[in-house]
Amino acid sequence: ISQDPSNQKCGRKKTVSFSSMPSEKKISSASDCISFMQAGCELKKVRPNSRIYNRFFTLDPDLQALRWEPSKKDLEKAKLDISAIKEIRLGKNTETFRNNGLADQISEDCALSVIHGENYESLDLVANSADVANIWVSGLRYLVSRSKQPLDLMENSHNTPRFAWLKTVFEAADIDGNGIMLEDTSVELIKKLNPTLKESKIRLKFKEIQKSKEKLTTRVTKEEFCEAFSELCTRPEVYFLLVQISKNKEYLDANDLMLFLEAEQGVTHITEEMCLDIIRRYELSQEGRLKGFLAIDGFTQYLLSPECDIFDPEHKKVVQDMTQPLSHYYINASHNTYLIEDQLRGPADINGYVRALKMSCRSIELDVCDGPDNEPIICNRNNMTSPLAFRNVIEVINKLAFFASEYPLILCLGNHCSVQQQKVVVQHMKRIFGNKLYTEAPLSSEVYLPSPEKLKMKIIVKGKKLPCDQDILEGEVTDEDEEAEISRRLSEDFSREPRLIWLCKELSDLVSLCKSVQYKDFETSMKAQNYWEMCSFSEAEASRIANEYPEDFVNYNKKFLSRVYPSAMRIDSSNLNPQDFWNCGCQIVAMNYQTPGPMMDLHTGWFLQNGGCGYVLRPSVMRDEVSYFSANTKGIVPGVSPQVLHVKIISGQNFPKPKGACAKGDVIDPYVCIEIHGIPADCTEQRTKTVQQNSDNPIFDESFEFQINLPELAMIRFVVLDDDYIGDEFIGQYTIPLECLQAGYRHIPLRSFVGDIMEHVTLFVHIAITNRSGGGKAQKRSLSVRIGKKAREYTMLRNTGLKTIDDIFKLAVHPLREATDMRENMQNAMVSVKELCGLPPIASLKQCILTLSSRLVSSDNAPSVTLCMKDAFPYLEPLGTMPDVQKKVLAAYDLMIQESRVLIETADITHDKIVQCQKAGMEFHEELHNLGTKEGLKGRKLSKAIESFAWNITVLK
Repeated sequence: ISQDPSNQKCGRKKTVSFSSMPSEKKISSASDCISFMQAGCELKKVRPNSRIYNRFFTLDPDLQALRWEPSKKDLEKAKLDISAIKEIRLGKNTETFRNNGLADQISEDCALSVIHGENYESLDLVANSADVANIWVSGLRYLVSRSKQPLDLMENSHNTPRFAWLKTVFEAADIDGNGIMLEDTSVELIKKLNPTLKESKIRLKFKEIQKSKEKLTTRVTKEEFCEAFSELCTRPEVYFLLVQISKNKEYLDANDLMLFLEAEQGVTHITEEMCLDIIRRYELSQEGRLKGFLAIDGFTQYLLSPECDIFDPEHKKVVQDMTQPLSHYYINASHNTYLIEDQLRGPADINGYVRALKMSCRSIELDVCDGPDNEPIICNRNNMTSPLAFRNVIEVINKLAFFASEYPLILCLGNHCSVQQQKVVVQHMKRIFGNKLYTEAPLSSEVYLPSPEKLKMKIIVKGKKLPCDQDILEGEVTDEDEEAEISRRLSEDFSREPRLIWLCKELSDLVSLCKSVQYKDFETSMKAQNYWEMCSFSEAEASRIANEYPEDFVNYNKKFLSRVYPSAMRIDSSNLNPQDFWNCGCQIVAMNYQTPGPMMDLHTGWFLQNGGCGYVLRPSVMRDEVSYFSANTKGIVPGVSPQVLHVKIISGQNFPKPKGACAKGDVIDPYVCIEIHGIPADCTEQRTKTVQQNSDNPIFDESFEFQINLPELAMIRFVVLDDDYIGDEFIGQYTIPLECLQAGYRHIPLRSFVGDIMEHVTLFVHIAITNRSGGGKAQKRSLSVRIGKKAREYTMLRNTGLKTIDDIFKLAVHPLREATDMRENMQNAMVSVKELCGLPPIASLKQCILTLSSRLVSSDNAPSVTLCMKDAFPYLEPLGTMPDVQKKVLAAYDLMIQESRVLIETADITHDKIVQCQKAGMEFHEELHNLGTKEGLKGRKLSKAIESFAWNITVLK
């Protein structure tokens, strides 16, 4: 075996990409898979007793049996007849894999199982790479489905719908009708059909074909044209997917497409007519459009189309409730908006405002100083060289204020003008903004700020105000802008009184809902701050508070707006990590829009949601008046259901060379990094292996799993890098909120370093989100099912130390356990049905039923069970005797229906009990302080009791 050259290549331990296949040939049809299997290769054979053997597997020339060697059995025994095969599974989806101690070290994407015989025994194998596993799975599935009608496969590959279409394309371009054309014409033709291909690559392919036929002429025949196109334009990973969902045909019909959209892509309300419409729009051949089938080229086009985008189209419009108080939203904010370079030396530039407003920024900054001829100016006070006339800036803002979003725009005014020019500022704003300016005095009867809905098309000024109890025309107010903060820091004399500035009444009157005040501490704020007053925090101060008092910060931000600005030490205008402050509920985290990079990617990605309107509603656990939330929670967040994100990185398309990379010539060695951003407990990153020297269509085929405790705050950033020993170079990235992900097979449009979408540069992935880890090692799970309820984790209620209240919460302990049990039992029952169907935990129930139904039909197409409704529940009754394997599956199905029934019939009662307890508890909310004082609790103990109360209410919710 070791001398076998094809085996040598196939077993290359380094990253295997499609170019390292025997004879460098790419798989583009069923016959390619079959030739590969006939040549054979080494696979590992996995036994239930944890032993793993290396064996050389081949397919018989007559395609009737699979053989392996060396074997102790005689030759006739070391084989498996194709006719005995029931199904072929990709991944670790059999009892053997689940119970094998070494299974953890086996990659999900390299494992496959052949299920055979009446008792559904399994032959469990591991390939050296995901590619090789895919070839065996596709090839065997093809043979099994074709074993009913033996075909001469080798000849057949030229009669496929695809070849018929390619022949018509060739004939249309072959003007003379000689059946041959110039190489240049063929190259043009292929380039027209697939614009992403490089010309050099197409020419190379024709040279290879000519060389293999030892031709002297460069003229291209019809067959050669078809062969070149197939090899160049077939994405193997899409071909494998097509074979799998078309039940091993080389094209999809409307029914296949419908099942794919429902079971894989999570599309609801799909009809056959809709599928035929997709086929008519994407199929390239006339024949296919008429007969209603989609071949590989049309299917590839469809998967690349906006219809299969990873971003959920629902979120491209405003979908969140916009009637909550302003303080309940994250607000897209910019820092030093007038800069397009760094903050130390950069000149002021009007384009800073244009860019921010076009990216639906809703909080922009204006630093206004005295200018010549009594005209105020906006400038970088570290660089006075190119000031902007205040009036011009205001005109641009007025023109673009509601260009990208109709929700309110906040102007953070840094006032450094004399009283005389302040009056000019006011005149300009009133004249240019007119009735867009929001100047109504806040109502003291209200407790919260008005909503974005109510403030639509309004411009709100944030700034200092004169004390309202004195009727004066001008007065002194403290200057607490960032420069003052910086000068205080540099002098290291923190006891210095803040600087005072003069403010005129007219400018003071423009400020209504966003009056700037100084932050002292939370205790003072909660007592004395009005809802229309807001504090600005430097990055350092906000970080300190977020670390020391995360719960208080969240509670404070339920009512008040907080603005966080980058540290003065960031003279290069680098960006802070906005997520650190969003986690504490800070609404206005100011970003240096002019500085691209990972932090700006997070910011841009986050505000893509909710129609890109610049306002994103915070999670309810950060809005409810009584709720407990700390960003530093380790593990499960009370009141939130954790989710598991399953990502399979399949392949990349048309990766460009990194900018400025000169060392390696044209080749790149890409790999993909998946970063999760969110609360600290969720932050993590994982990477794929590197694919050597392939930028056109590198195949990664790797699966990852992430536990997400607070899905509403989570984001995923996909980054593609070039693996280089000097330092990995950036190729492209895409950042998306978890809430906006669409499940199924998706293409991700990659963005460049500065955030532009790169044409034809994509990452092909599969996404699934489950409501808890259905994966993991099965022994653990089956064990916990055996032990029953002891191994379960229940979210516990906390003791407040106030007897009356604790007595109420005690009544909820039992219903809470019941609720957890019902949910977990239901989920466990579903997982075991999936396991017995040989499906991974991320499979949908629809896929389970499809697999189940194909199994419950005997060889002569007679059903072995009947579906009967008992009390409106669908039970399966066996007809006649059944093999043990089928009995097991039916028992699991039965249990699932049983658990569903328990859930459906008792959920409401349990739910009502929990709601009653929550209501009863909430009635004491106002009384908490008094009750605590009565019981002699004070200081830390009292706040602990209040915190436990909020925790319990959140858990019940």
